[in-house]
Amino acid sequence: MAAKDFERAKEALDPAVDFRALTPNQSWEAVSSDGVATEILPRWFEESDVIEELVSFEADEFADRERVAYSFRGHNGNGPFVVEQQAYVTEEDGRIVWMRVLCSGFRPS
Repeated sequence: MAAKDFERAKEALDPAVDFRALTPNQSWEAVSSDGVATEILPRWFEESDVIEELVSFEADEFADRERVAYSFRGHNGNGPFVVEQQAYVTEEDGRIVWMRVLCSGFRPS
């Protein structure tokens, strides 16, 4: 995500992934890895958004899911920002088949 390598993100997802996310102004849904990689992620991180560093990363298990939390620092035309996302995922055969994401949105830093 920090590298905005959406093709690599697509490879981590099952082709029929059940994906839902909530950002400050919109909810997102996709039922394919292609939909996530081509229709959602590029709208979250545009070309003008420069990700400078991964600030934090955590992963642990919760019941039958994995919880992942991460935050980035960067800048764009509006100035410096931080963004944090929390995700719950289910993996099968090395790919994510189910994913729910909650995003803080770009916050000034």
